[in-house]
Amino acid sequence: MSAENSLQTDCQITVNGNPLDFNGPPHSNALDFLRNQGLVGSKEGCAEGECGACAILVARTDADGSRWTSVNACLVPAAALDGQEVVTSEGLGSVENLHPVQEEMADRGGSQCGYCTPGFICSMAAEYYRPERSAQGTAEPDHECGPNGFDLHALSGNLCRCTGYRPIRDAAYALGEPAADDPLAARQSNSAPAPVATDLYTADTPTGELGRFRRPASLSEALQILADEPQSTVVAGSTDWGVEVNIKGARARSVVAIDRLEELRQIRWEDDFLEIGASLTLSEVERHLAGRVPLLGQLFGQFASRLIRNSATIGGNLGTGSPIGDTPPALLALEAQLVLTSVQGQRVVELAQYFTGYRQTVRSAGELITAIRIPLPLATHTSFQKISKRRFDDISSVAVGYALTVVDGVISTARIGLGGVAATPLRAVATEAMLEGKAWNITTIREAAAMMAEEGTPMDDHRASAKYRKAMLASSLERFYAQQLAVQAPMKEAK
Repeated sequence: MSAENSLQTDCQITVNGNPLDFNGPPHSNALDFLRNQGLVGSKEGCAEGECGACAILVARTDADGSRWTSVNACLVPAAALDGQEVVTSEGLGSVENLHPVQEEMADRGGSQCGYCTPGFICSMAAEYYRPERSAQGTAEPDHECGPNGFDLHALSGNLCRCTGYRPIRDAAYALGEPAADDPLAARQSNSAPAPVATDLYTADTPTGELGRFRRPASLSEALQILADEPQSTVVAGSTDWGVEVNIKGARARSVVAIDRLEELRQIRWEDDFLEIGASLTLSEVERHLAGRVPLLGQLFGQFASRLIRNSATIGGNLGTGSPIGDTPPALLALEAQLVLTSVQGQRVVELAQYFTGYRQTVRSAGELITAIRIPLPLATHTSFQKISKRRFDDISSVAVGYALTVVDGVISTARIGLGGVAATPLRAVATEAMLEGKAWNITTIREAAAMMAEEGTPMDDHRASAKYRKAMLASSLERFYAQQLAVQAPMKEAK
């Protein structure tokens, strides 16, 4: 591959209202780009998307306009922001004219060393401008919302090691509504910039080879690229590849971004299935579904942090083939199917048949996961359980998705998805078979729990021992039963 004069050698990103040119290699992230521009408020803490010190705001398309969305600048490739609008902590306010978020953080002692503060401020600003937030309060029972409707989970991806979280929480809960003349609030009434077709060639030092970053204008164009260059690295939110780049030094000669392909960003409700576009972020799916798929509703709040969910996609989580991804156990329980598409056409694969080995799948070179289909109607009793060292923002040791249908006190169907107990995510088929046709009572559950402990081939590693994983499988089924009784009790009383 050789660069020609006609090839695109730079792209343009609007940062704090100013157009800035970027002409770095495909792996160069937005954080490094911003800091090289002198915008050093964003910091590198972990380089893995876990600390939030690098958080920035990006204008993203929403139903009736745009939405300021916080993302990890250390993970997103700078070229992926071509044509988009970015706001950093410097763009929110100045020493002479503090933004309300900055003012509350200062007044309530929310900053000490200051290293993490700009990231906190950007995440806090995204929640400050969230269209659904109301300073008159909220009635979301599963979220730790303050009297002003501020959802503290918006800050779940930001870590502070010296100030302590109480003054930060106090600052968040003190925020009112944006002022009528707030330009960032007014910006949300207009759509975010349309996707820009990007084809960027740059020298990939130190090798001197040319790297190429492409954002195709259509799905058909993306599929043709993958047919011609099947070794290309496909990115959406880049929450996985970004870590590989930062921590393991991963590089790619060809990167193809599919995060803004409209064909992969739709949700369809049909009579017999729900179809979710593979490039919708988890936060977008959560908002669209609004609790209508309770099992996924339980999953979303436990999947990493809001910062990660603002970029990560279900397609990307499945595309890695990881045995410890959080979405596979839930989707396996829901009997999900994957729509795989290439230039040869489209095929639908059962998720239970998708994984073939450790990080190996039936997806062939040149194929994309374009959608996830969930059969309807949904099961009557569902739950997602994640066992990890931390309650939030952690990788699971064991994850279990349950979807059972109980009719007249008898389990008619049982589907159980497991993660973290084998080289691949899998269904607990032996336990499912034992449960089906049995009475929905504690005797049945205890019998099935013993079999559940024998599902998979758990191993010892730094997250948990095989013995612990077996014990968690058994106890999770009993916990599921107890949860369902607790849910059903108020419903019976209401009748």
